[in-house]
Amino acid sequence: MKQLCVIQHTSADYLGLMEDHLEGRRIRFHYHRPFTEAGIVPPFEAVGDGLILLGGGPWGSAGARDLPTLKEEVSLARAAFMSGVPIIGIGLGAQIVALACDGSVEEAPLTFSVETATRVQDDALAGFMPETYVNPVYMRDRPVPPDYATILATEPDGRPAAFQIGENVFGFTGHPGFKRAMAEDLVMEFEEVPPSPGPALDKLGMAKHDIADALVPIMTGIVKLTGWMRE
Repeated sequence: MKQLCVIQHTSADYLGLMEDHLEGRRIRFHYHRPFTEAGIVPPFEAVGDGLILLGGGPWGSAGARDLPTLKEEVSLARAAFMSGVPIIGIGLGAQIVALACDGSVEEAPLTFSVETATRVQDDALAGFMPETYVNPVYMRDRPVPPDYATILATEPDGRPAAFQIGENVFGFTGHPGFKRAMAEDLVMEFEEVPPSPGPALDKLGMAKHDIADALVPIMTGIVKLTGWMRE
């Protein structure tokens, strides 16, 4: 049975709808919470069969409000990348992936948007990525994938929404399994919130079925390319 290491950066941001897809395939995952008083970034030996780096709410990586454990997590992701371990980065996690794989980040204010991402490559995620999908982004700063990365999907402004590095490293600016309750908890968890989050919350709530439907092929492609169903 595969074992994944999942790093949380806030109490509110977790795997969300992705949990059911992993559990349904008997893929185990363990949350690590470095932001807690007793929490630490796990050592590479604890990564197991895959590393998932989640979003960070108002935390970023471009200097304005950096994640306190940014350096340690970039080092961990770099070690996983160099060892061929599959990595999924979401939001802030995608920034960490970019930094670990010779990309960069650009400074951007904390934003909360629910827009449509459009597939760029027909064979994205082994051909399973939907042509369009709802892309809920709650993030400060933005990942800039390295030049050798493959852009899988773009946001309405043309910036990357999803990218792939090598065979099994992926970054998503939005959370493919995001739920309205998670966004509401992020708004409540921190004093700093995106401007006027109400409309985005409503849009996210109305898109819940579309998000769930798109997650089915997205997770199928991820699991296939990461090898998490192989013995």
